[in-house]
Amino acid sequence: MENIFLIIFFFLLNLLIFLNFSKIEKIINISDKPSGKLKKHKKPVSLLGGLILLLNFYLIFIFFNFLNFEDSLFNKKFIYIIIILSSLFYIIGLIDDLKNLTPNFKLLLICFSFVIVAYFFPDINLKYIRLSFLNKVYYFNNFSFIFLILSFALLSNALNMFDGINLQLIFFSIFIFTIFILKGFYPIFFSLIIMCLIFLGILNFQNKVFLGDGGSYLISSIIGCTFIYQYKYFENFFYGDEVFIILLIPAIDMFRLFLVRSINGKNPFKGDLNHLHHILNNHFRNTNLTVFFTILISVIPSGLLFFKIATYYILIISIIVYSAVITYFKKNL
Repeated sequence: MENIFLIIFFFLLNLLIFLNFSKIEKIINISDKPSGKLKKHKKPVSLLGGLILLLNFYLIFIFFNFLNFEDSLFNKKFIYIIIILSSLFYIIGLIDDLKNLTPNFKLLLICFSFVIVAYFFPDINLKYIRLSFLNKVYYFNNFSFIFLILSFALLSNALNMFDGINLQLIFFSIFIFTIFILKGFYPIFFSLIIMCLIFLGILNFQNKVFLGDGGSYLISSIIGCTFIYQYKYFENFFYGDEVFIILLIPAIDMFRLFLVRSINGKNPFKGDLNHLHHILNNHFRNTNLTVFFTILISVIPSGLLFFKIATYYILIISIIVYSAVITYFKKNL
């Protein structure tokens, strides 16, 4: 009964926001203005997407706590971790949206945020990692902290880079949250998050709202914290290599961009128009087709996981497919 109440409440809440979005964006006037090369939209677009998602995020925790849904949410220590880290990541992204922080300073803030949370809440740390194809446990010892800082920094940048065209990050996030639901990782929690993303997706499709860096960083913190939590507290967890496979295409694209930029003497974290979706869109000249094709490529590795294919085979297949796509479409521009 409580689940039905929550679904109805959050549906009506997001419907109300959707129907009154024009009024809301006039009151909270934060927007992404066109700036030529990297931002090609024709008029300012609201950056309220991340804030709306954060509002839903907070309300879900408040309602779950009020209704005593202890079995439907992270334990209390980890709730503090995910709320604080997600809030810090969102604030960093929002500041970047408004002030255009330098890539190095932004990366420093992300790492510093994680250091603060990990210092006060050591429960976020991992003691060991297991791989699906090896019957062995690898202990981090003193390197857990460094591994997690690096992981969150790379994840936040990978998803931020993936958010370069309408609907792309929203669809990919919905896909990952659906995987969490299918695995039994708090289905009602992620169902409510998906509901919010669907409404934001409609507004994003209409070019009325962007998630912005704040939204992409917020999503990266939710995904990162969930992967850590399910690994530590669930029996049917994703192994370390399986987590990498789920995030593989954004990771490969980020690695290629870092490599190309570094070879060309540019800052590897500074934006350009050489992402996978840019290459595809330059060929298709159709945003919807570009998003469909990019998401299709991105979900193939995860789909192969469910066929029990070894992750090292999936890695090889995915790299070949990705490389072939990049080579073919760049060649035929």
